[in-house]
Amino acid sequence: MNLAIRGIDANLGAEWADTFHRDLHKDLKADYVLANPPFNDSDWGGERLREDVRWKYGAPPSGNANFAWVQHFLHHLSPTGLAGFVLANGSMSSQQSGEGEIRKAMIEADLVDCMVALPGQLFYSTQIPVCLWFLSRDKKNGLGGRGKKMRNRQHETLFIDARKLGTMIDRVHRELTDEDIAKIADTYHRWRGDGTGKYQDVPGFCMSATTEQIRGHQHVLTPGRYVGAEEVEDDGEPFDEKMKRLVATLEEQFAQGAKLEKVIRKNLKGLGYGG
Repeated sequence: MNLAIRGIDANLGAEWADTFHRDLHKDLKADYVLANPPFNDSDWGGERLREDVRWKYGAPPSGNANFAWVQHFLHHLSPTGLAGFVLANGSMSSQQSGEGEIRKAMIEADLVDCMVALPGQLFYSTQIPVCLWFLSRDKKNGLGGRGKKMRNRQHETLFIDARKLGTMIDRVHRELTDEDIAKIADTYHRWRGDGTGKYQDVPGFCMSATTEQIRGHQHVLTPGRYVGAEEVEDDGEPFDEKMKRLVATLEEQFAQGAKLEKVIRKNLKGLGYGG
């Protein structure tokens, strides 16, 4: 339906079928996979697919289809293919029902290229915050998809924390601006070597981490664990002087608060309230 309303032609198969239980494209090996699957789906019939060939990195739990989708995408990637898709934030850190072991196996296979944490309130159908996964079948040879030249990124993963980006368009909905999207995309392209400019880690926003560093975080892929805190601009005032000034200001505010409390109590007493 999404393809149809946008006028995009596609081969969806000869008839309607369930992606997991009757794959109509078994031999497809795609250069690119782009997907927004129904994440956290608990009714995907996983108990009937425990020995499926697609579960190379571990059988996904029958109560959540997230890592079934991930492995379905990987199964259909070409040897140099790239995949980008949306999932619920829990996929980055969940240890339940074997999901942590599946994620660990994928990381150790050096498949995770980039992780992006997005701000909440982006969707009209759910308030659940989400993340973007970018997987690469081959980081070594520098070729992505149809031969696009990239640098060797073996044993490296880029983490981007974009939770502070976006603009509220009403009380409950947020949108990413073109500038926000460009900031995320340009950072990823510079890091993987097919963008303009040189990549640099930005505290609080992005960091290139090694597989060894990810192991140190128990294979959790939440960007906030890696990018650190945003650097505070130095205003040139020495720390000791700033502390003395702030403490003096606080003492003055305490004194003003005490005076105000006396006035309020006096007024309440005049109204017959308070002792």
